Amino acid sequence: MQEDAGKDNKCLVGNRHNMRVNIFYSGEFGKKIIGNLVNSDRFCVACGDLCDHCREVRSGLGNIITGIFELRSDLPDFVEEPMEYMPENIPDCDLIIAIDINPDLLSAIPEVAESSGAKGVIIPVDDSRIVPAGLAEQVKQRLEQKGIDCECPKPFCALGLSGKNSIDKFVQLGFGKPLLKIELGHHGDIFTHAEVLRDAPCGSTWFVAKKLKWSDVKDYKETISAAHHSYPCTASMQKDSQIGDTILHEAGYIIRKSVEEAMEDAGKEK
Repeated sequence: MQEDAGKDNKCLVGNRHNMRVNIFYSGEFGKKIIGNLVNSDRFCVACGDLCDHCREVRSGLGNIITGIFELRSDLPDFVEEPMEYMPENIPDCDLIIAIDINPDLLSAIPEVAESSGAKGVIIPVDDSRIVPAGLAEQVKQRLEQKGIDCECPKPFCALGLSGKNSIDKFVQLGFGKPLLKIELGHHGDIFTHAEVLRDAPCGSTWFVAKKLKWSDVKDYKETISAAHHSYPCTASMQKDSQIGDTILHEAGYIIRKSVEEAMEDAGKEK
């Protein structure tokens, strides 16, 4: 069943100034997420000259991001002292997001979180070769032993409300499992409106919503799949043993289900 869209809309504004977020990342996935979170005016180029500035209805989160740290990926095969590769003078924060960082450096995140006063950590898994399931679970357990909330969504767009306040605040700001509001034509055969209430952290939900508008309802699966792939989704195409499929396909199923739930709500309103 779809989460309460009205509740989420209210929270998009309410918690904005209550959080401080530090982001640690390596690679293009991290850059894409940061670009979406801050809502850079150069982030989305989907429409080219036909841009109607749809993303201007949302504010960026630049005012709550207290630190962005790009970590090295060209490290020795074994890092004996991972803290030596962490930045100095990390500001205090409430939430840490650690994206595709070297496994040895990921193992230092509990220490970094504790020293910066973080109450929660999100470790998105876009590629299990970078964030192996066993390591993610070990880091999560160490964090929780310190009283720090942790979620390791696979993929990042699987992150929903969990009851963990420090992480739910981030979701309530409008990022995580996609949530949409859809309107259908009089005969229910065409999408006349697709509004993003909660965006996938990579920004793909806006792209899918844009492609849905004025498309035929009967072709919605093909429309979603084509938009999701051409965005493109950055999740791995390697089969993941935990989910029994590729993470990219899992992300595709998530956005399709989110659209179907919004279509169901739209049908009830007619």
